[in-house]
Amino acid sequence: MSDTNSNADASIDAGSLRTPIVAVLGHVDHGKTTLLDRIRGSAVQEGEAGAITQHIGATAVPLDTISEMAGGLVDPTDFDLPGLLFIDTPGHHSFSTLRSRGGALADIAVLVVDVNDGFQPQTEEAIRILKRTGTPFVVAANKVDTTPGWNPRDGEPIRRSLEAQSDRAESRLNENLYELIGDLSEAGFSADFYWRVQEFRSNIGVVPLSALTSEGVPDLLTVLMGLSQRYMRDEMSVDAGGPGVGTVLEVKDEQGFGATVDVVLYDGVVREGDTVVVGGRDDPIVTEVRALLQPRPNAEIRTEKRFERVEEVRAAAGVKIAAPDLDDAMSGAPLRVVRGDDVESVEEEVREELARIEVDTAEDGVVVKADTLGSLEAMADALEEAEVPILRAEVGDVAPRDVTVAETANEERHRVILGFNVDVLPDAEEALEHRGARLFDDDVIYRLVEEYEGYVDELERAQQETVLDKITRPARFRILQDHTFRQNDPAVVGVEVVSGTVQNNRAVAKFDGSEPERVGTLSGIQHQGDDVDEARAGERVSVAVDGPTVGRQIEEGDELWIELPEKHAKILEQELAGEIRADEIEALKAYLEKRRKTDPFWGK
Repeated sequence: MSDTNSNADASIDAGSLRTPIVAVLGHVDHGKTTLLDRIRGSAVQEGEAGAITQHIGATAVPLDTISEMAGGLVDPTDFDLPGLLFIDTPGHHSFSTLRSRGGALADIAVLVVDVNDGFQPQTEEAIRILKRTGTPFVVAANKVDTTPGWNPRDGEPIRRSLEAQSDRAESRLNENLYELIGDLSEAGFSADFYWRVQEFRSNIGVVPLSALTSEGVPDLLTVLMGLSQRYMRDEMSVDAGGPGVGTVLEVKDEQGFGATVDVVLYDGVVREGDTVVVGGRDDPIVTEVRALLQPRPNAEIRTEKRFERVEEVRAAAGVKIAAPDLDDAMSGAPLRVVRGDDVESVEEEVREELARIEVDTAEDGVVVKADTLGSLEAMADALEEAEVPILRAEVGDVAPRDVTVAETANEERHRVILGFNVDVLPDAEEALEHRGARLFDDDVIYRLVEEYEGYVDELERAQQETVLDKITRPARFRILQDHTFRQNDPAVVGVEVVSGTVQNNRAVAKFDGSEPERVGTLSGIQHQGDDVDEARAGERVSVAVDGPTVGRQIEEGDELWIELPEKHAKILEQELAGEIRADEIEALKAYLEKRRKTDPFWGK
């Protein structure tokens, strides 16, 4: 193991308390990566060379370096936690990938929000995930330096920087900050400027900052250390020499090693030569660690070998593990080190953890593909909330067999694949072009669900229009006085449509009490001398009716109805009421009222 890693690990392995794991979330372009880069860069500047350890997927910043960066806001003697471990693949995707024992792996999260833009789609997505997992978080209200009239004070704590601003600049910033606090309130969170928050368990602290100038970054580090020390100290207790426990962040092919897994280790220790059990697509994978790899120090990053081998890694840390048979390992799956001959019980533990993530499936539903187990679970939760059943849910890119499964769904609305943050294999693209399944994909879960719901709405409208084309529409019409043009064979009379839609080739009825008596069938409609297929409420037309004779079965002044089959009346009332016009509903209600005087259950 190199001196760099030894020094960093020694500083982080204070006692048996592990480093709190911090995830950074937020909307694209709101400054997540800039903030992480600023923390990393400042750590290198403030500490001696090697003050931070560049892990796989994470950056460890020890307590002394945080104290230097915080400019006196953090007194190292007040803390017994070893520092902070920042997950440096930011975004809600990584956050939902990182899991421990069925919950979020991150101990605390930073939600980065641009003070000018406020809540955006991925902000709302992150909020949903934080709420679902119950993860404590603070809000980094970024880009305060873009406030008109702002006077930058590089690296200053934010309250000191605010004192140096003009009243106008501070007022403009406060307007944006209070709007952000209002957005958090609408999302169900009580929030305020962090220095006003007394109880962080029930209130969200908002830290104004600039990732570009580092203003407010000392405050953010102070709040993260304070929250971790005050509320999470017990959770940070680990068995320093116990078997390692972690979560797979990504599965990657690495030249010279084949399939490897990037892992965030949150408990215990993993050593070269250890037997490990990793969650796989079908069964847990039992394999032996061939190599533990960490990135080389920055000064050596351009050398031919990107990684250096270390003998062991202790929690909390990120590490790349090279071992045989890792091709089927899954992002988001658990990894556990086996001590002794306890392979079977560790396999069972991994199975149980995977079972907790399993998605409930139905006999008919959509196919769901996601990039990680955490994403898959988040997708399943969102679809359950939207009452969308799932036929099959898997981690991985969209493959031809997914298209085959999707097109077997009974309902057209379910012949769909919903892909979150995944690619479509070329064979699957071809299958989608020629088969009866549709693909919807997005990298924001709720947007993906909304897109699918929009498709279902369109499908239902099209189906309802088809049904409406085939169904008898309700109508009431009156024979006008002095408008008999022919008495019979067929009777031709002038009528006014009172309500509903009179359609050609429909049975015509006349009510005798509550029972309709069929008097004939419409065989023609003319409006101002032109043949038409239908007439609507308020229109006057002449109609030809096969069957009756004017003066016998029908009279001038009579009220006539289009006769409704009972099944059609039921569909109109129960399924299509929202699709027909108000005057048609009026005609339907009047017809049903007459029929139900003698049969209360008619058309129900």
